[in-house]
Amino acid sequence: MSVQVTHPAPDFKAVAVMPDNSFNENFRLSDCKGKYVLLFFYPLDFTFVCPSEIIAFDKRLKDFAQRNCQVIGISVDSHYSHWAWKNTPVEKGGIGNVQYPLVADITKQIARDYGVLFEESVALRGLFLIDQQGIVRHALINDLPLGRSVDEALRIVDALQHHEEYGEVCPANWSKGKEAMKATAEGVATYLDKHGK
Repeated sequence: MSVQVTHPAPDFKAVAVMPDNSFNENFRLSDCKGKYVLLFFYPLDFTFVCPSEIIAFDKRLKDFAQRNCQVIGISVDSHYSHWAWKNTPVEKGGIGNVQYPLVADITKQIARDYGVLFEESVALRGLFLIDQQGIVRHALINDLPLGRSVDEALRIVDALQHHEEYGEVCPANWSKGKEAMKATAEGVATYLDKHGK
């Protein structure tokens, strides 16, 4: 199965290491309904690009929380590996006590369901924005050496929420606070007249 934008996000039940370092053995994506979810896959614990992303998302958690958006990280490592990585200081190759759930996909089934499993080995850098009803609204998959932008992830959350609130669509390079446009030929023409063709 491969995830498609506009379709329901595949639910899953797995063990997750929670912000307080406890193990939630029945962590379900469906428990997050009513919130937006930024679900991101990363290849492996104790690697190189991964900690830069995980820590970058952690540093912006307040920004996601203000948008009612739950961040969830996931890899094919065990929950014991996640726990050990969280409990290793950053200066010694760890990620420190990040404050969002890290899900253990040790069977690789979740990565398979989301279409990001690479050569039956590790997950590619998949990122999925799921709305409050559990529908995938944005998907991005990077190859292993290519880190993601937290600013761009937040921009996409803002764009979705702007569209839901105002019914407008968000043009290229739109960011929160900027003008969007009506989804009509006249709306597009008006926008382009104002902002250059």
